[in-house]
Amino acid sequence: MMLSYHQIKELDQEFGSSFYLLDINKLRNNYQKIDSAFKRRYQNFIIGYSYKTNYLPYLCSVMSQLGAYAEVVSRLEYDLAIKIGVDPRKIIFNGPLKTFEDIEIALNYGSILNVDSLYEMEDVKNYSEKYTSKQVKVGLRVNFDITNNGENVLQEGFDRSRFGICTTNGNFQDAVKELRELENIRIVGLHGHFSTRERKLETYENITKGLCQLAKEYIGDSLEFIDIGGGIYGELPASFKLNAPSFDDYAEAVCRIMNNEFQNNERKPYLILEPGISMVANTFQFIAKVIGTKRIKDKYFVLIDGSVHNIKPTMHKRNLPMQIVKQKVTGEKYVSYNIVGYTCMEKDYLAYEINGELPKKDDYVIFENVGAYTIVFNPPFIKERPSIVAACNNEFFVVRKKESLREFFNEDLYIFK
Repeated sequence: MMLSYHQIKELDQEFGSSFYLLDINKLRNNYQKIDSAFKRRYQNFIIGYSYKTNYLPYLCSVMSQLGAYAEVVSRLEYDLAIKIGVDPRKIIFNGPLKTFEDIEIALNYGSILNVDSLYEMEDVKNYSEKYTSKQVKVGLRVNFDITNNGENVLQEGFDRSRFGICTTNGNFQDAVKELRELENIRIVGLHGHFSTRERKLETYENITKGLCQLAKEYIGDSLEFIDIGGGIYGELPASFKLNAPSFDDYAEAVCRIMNNEFQNNERKPYLILEPGISMVANTFQFIAKVIGTKRIKDKYFVLIDGSVHNIKPTMHKRNLPMQIVKQKVTGEKYVSYNIVGYTCMEKDYLAYEINGELPKKDDYVIFENVGAYTIVFNPPFIKERPSIVAACNNEFFVVRKKESLREFFNEDLYIFK
């Protein structure tokens, strides 16, 4: 979203000298593009929006209105979905840590529950014994080999995922057998989310094919869904210089396998995708005012009303796409400068070695592509968290207020005397 200096100045006066800006139209477009790409190829398709990526309540509500299910990985996120009015039957409850109470509530409400481990399976069995007259439906998160021609594809180079029930050592097969022995339990789906480095098409083909084959061998006619998890690339800025697959590329790779594997089925299972980054990363900007500049030896530093925590919680050193909105262009010579934040940490750099006209006091810096994980990882460190402003058809409205002392130190939590 391109904003003029005058527009940003007005938003500054209303919402503060640093704030996030959420582009509602871009969010809707992302949803429609993903939904259309997959449904054109496989009609029984469900988007489960990944709450952990950005659980801003207003954003989650928009996703629900568009038709997305809520994919949650904690009771906190589950309760948020209920609070904003999501139909419990459209909540997918994943995650490695669920209490018996969590499982009980999810199953009582008819939510989709994917069991992550054998200890959760025991809770499901206990639930079935407590509610003997209830038909219990569950999915199983599966752990299996997704290497591409022997190449490890997992994030950070891990040689195995820590999530799901392992097929290699027989745990999955034993779990299926145990659950089938209980008359009121049906296994209706398989879940296979893997965090990978490069998000390749081949990886999603391996995940989809692996889940389909396990489902046909062990689940049979009770199968209602194949859940391939999330993690696909979204539309990336050109500055990232990544030749990433498009939504159509992912859809073609995955749906081809679904159609082939279930071509003879009278009732095809639902395909569930759980996008997070691809849905929201490019829908947020962070805008911060320039407070001042200084020169230390031969280095220039530009101080803004923001912190690395606002845009890069992991503090990586890659520069995000950004633009400087200047009060006026002076035509000064280009210099190399760093953009730094308000905290007392030496490593509070928002951008490194930018070449251009040195920003001046009261100019603004806009950082792009900050919608994924930034909001949920952003700590209230040293300074209150900034406002989040939504933009829709040239109208602007606040969807999270700037924190005050009362929210920063919640009086219901902290003891002051």
